[in-house]
Amino acid sequence: MQNIYLRWPTVQEVSALSRVTVWRMERDGVFPRRRQLSANSVGWLKSEVDAWVDSRAQVTSIAYGSPGATQ
Repeated sequence: MQNIYLRWPTVQEVSALSRVTVWRMERDGVFPRRRQLSANSVGWLKSEVDAWVDSRAQVTSIAYGSPGATQ
């Protein structure tokens, strides 16, 4: 299986977070860490970002009482 990396524009689009917020969340261990792809390039593993997005959807649905959410 080949790793798929997302670049910043895609990470920003799917997370709706600023660069600084992502950096802080990475530092605090609540957002997937970026990987150094080359001397001047970083990326995030798609599978890790997808898992983070899914976990946020669950938290949001529970917090706002979406139909089918378990509390």
